[in-house]
Amino acid sequence: MGLVLLTGGARSGKSALAVRIASRWRGGVTFIATAEARDEEMRDKIARHRADRPDRWRVVEEPVEVSAAIEASPATDLVIVDCLTLWVSNLLERGVSAAEVGTRAAAASKTAAAREAPVLVVTNEVGDGIVPLHPGTRAYRDLMGTVNATFGRDAERVLLTVAGRVMSLADAEGVIADVLGG
Repeated sequence: MGLVLLTGGARSGKSALAVRIASRWRGGVTFIATAEARDEEMRDKIARHRADRPDRWRVVEEPVEVSAAIEASPATDLVIVDCLTLWVSNLLERGVSAAEVGTRAAAASKTAAAREAPVLVVTNEVGDGIVPLHPGTRAYRDLMGTVNATFGRDAERVLLTVAGRVMSLADAEGVIADVLGG
């Protein structure tokens, strides 16, 4: 299966799909959680996600060093990274530049794609709505688009979740070849 990118809007079913896929994996599962419990709302969300996961799964709470966490996962484990959106926020909050975020995203994506066991990476499509008013928010939206595209290029499959449903997205090169007739 390789690297699979699960993307979509908030509450569209991305994390639930990752959990459903991993629950059918016959081997071990490592869940890399990037969220940090900084307020009551996030604590509640983390508690709900924990309740949805089997106790036998290995959980790594890693808000920053995602590539290292993927590398450190047992080679035969299916890995879930949930989610890139919070990971990028965590990096930016720690003063990491957009360029360095891009570099880290490329490294994490390559690390994930190189594994033999599947890696499911969850991320939000933050650029599907209106153009944000604040320049910082626009910069974050644009950076997330770049990070998502980086993972999408390395992924064997990209799945878009909408209203709890799933669509498989085509590879751009394949589409281009189809359009040009060959």
